[in-house]
Amino acid sequence: MGRKNKLQRFAENLTFPHLFQYSYEEAVKGFPLKGKWNSNFFKNDNPIVLELGCGKGEYTVGLARKFPGKNFIGIDVKGARLWRGLKTSHEEGLKNVAFVRARIELIEYFFGNNEVDEIWLTFPDPQIKESREKKRLTSPLFLNRYKTFLKPGGILHLKTDALLLYDYTLEVLQQQGFEIEYANEDIYHSDLDNEVVEIQTFYEQKWLEFNTPIRYIRARLIDNES
Repeated sequence: MGRKNKLQRFAENLTFPHLFQYSYEEAVKGFPLKGKWNSNFFKNDNPIVLELGCGKGEYTVGLARKFPGKNFIGIDVKGARLWRGLKTSHEEGLKNVAFVRARIELIEYFFGNNEVDEIWLTFPDPQIKESREKKRLTSPLFLNRYKTFLKPGGILHLKTDALLLYDYTLEVLQQQGFEIEYANEDIYHSDLDNEVVEIQTFYEQKWLEFNTPIRYIRARLIDNES
């Protein structure tokens, strides 16, 4: 994408009322919707679902269409990518969609305790090198960040083409207080017929053209008080 197109998208992003862009300093100082997404933005009590590293927001928008009784928030640092999800959701008049432009490392500054019901991780960078394990979005470091706002009993979804990340995540989730509810190494050769296979990201479609197996995990944060 050329610089001119990026600048045009950045400019158009500023016109969308459902995009929130905060610097590190602003986020740390206090994001005004933290703990108040339902009351102050969505104006309802519906469950909140996040897509972390959402890219073009295919899952954020696709899930919002399918589940109008839930609220969906896509988070990514790339504004030019977010533009697609922003524009589509705006043109379709989806009122249960928002986007946050921020690094995932700052995620706990945007959501309050027990505010989030589900998290989707759609094809995150597997960070193949062992030295970059802490960068994986399913590492203990990130899972502990999610626990600051994910409700007890809340759901975490992972879709990935990377066997390394799939195997790693299965192990780490169980160590970090999650119960594996479903795991499949090749969802397009399975009996799944829900949003896991109905909604595809741009890059997922490319991998499928090369017959790359797509893997999926659904895990629940154990409620130790139940």
